[in-house]
Parts: sequence; structure tokens; C-alpha cells
Amino acid sequence: MKLYGVLVLFVTFSVASGLRCYAYFAAEPNTCTGVMTCPAGFDRCASVKAEVTGLIDKGCLQKAACISPIKCCDKDLCNGAVPTGPGVTLLLLSSALMMLFI
Repeated sequence: MKLYGVLVLFVTFSVASGLRCYAYFAAEPNTCTGVMTCPAGFDRCASVKAEVTGLIDKGCLQKAACISPIKCCDKDLCNGAVPTGPGVTLLLLSSALMMLFI
């Protein structure tokens, strides 16, 4: 029963911390490394490439503002070109399971 309490705590913490997105303006492709936590009301990570210059803007947007050619997604750091790996929740879950069997 304690395990369920810990899992609920970790899931609640990960939701409460807000969406994190790559944020960079007028960057060369594949060089966006800045990360920001989106303010309240911004529920999408966004990325748009300027057709003329080829530079990329990344940041947080509201769902209603996600129109073509802006690409939006709703997971942590999903607007990056580099794979982000497993999330913190998965790491904490695996740690909790290891503690259960040790």
C-alpha cells in the first residue's frame, strides 16, 4: 500500500511542475539547448522554421495558437530535434520497484 502512495506522490509532482519545452529564437537547426518551464495556460511545446532564413523558433504556446506551419506537441521537451530519453517519472517508477524488491 505504501508503494501506491509513493507512486501517486511522484505522478502528482511531475504534473505540478509544469510542461518543459526547448526555448530558442532564431537558432540554427539542431542547436536549441535552452529549456524553460511553460507559464500557466501554455500547454503545448511549439517549433516553427522560417522558410526564408531556415532559422528555428521554439517555445511554449496555447493549444489554440497551434496552426500550420507551427508544429506543436504536449510532452516534456518534445519540440527538440535530439531524443530526450526516458522521463523522470519512468526513472522514479523503476527506482520505486527496485526498492520494493531489495
